Amino acid sequence: MGKSSTGETPFFQVYGAEALILVKVGEPTVRYFWADEETNNEALLVKLELLDECRDLTHIMMVSQKQRMERYYNQRANLRYFKVGNLVLRKMTQNTRELNVGKAGPTWEGPNQVLAVTEKGSYELENQDGVKLPSNWDVTHLKRYYC
Repeated sequence: MGKSSTGETPFFQVYGAEALILVKVGEPTVRYFWADEETNNEALLVKLELLDECRDLTHIMMVSQKQRMERYYNQRANLRYFKVGNLVLRKMTQNTRELNVGKAGPTWEGPNQVLAVTEKGSYELENQDGVKLPSNWDVTHLKRYYC
């Protein structure tokens, strides 16, 4: 069974040929019985010549699958864009949550001010005390703060 992204087996990707397993050791199969060594060698040489093209096609298929997955994700993603100076709430994670708060504890903390836009959808934040927060936060962990 081949991989979904390439349609080929890993053995085929490495060696350029299908892996054959004999049903019973010692008994030749019909495929082996009718095989001719010269034609087999010629077929292997042709496959070796086409192996680079097959790998290139496989690479193109993998890139196209990644693009399809990215498009699918981006259609459903609710991206939010903030400007410098906006007040935002930051989602609390396991390492930012206070100990022994439980389920009833807050899920958002803040308000925090956006200091800079570092990358597409990533921000540097500063809390109310003027302390810069240690890492960049992406838009999936932020929401707008309304006074």
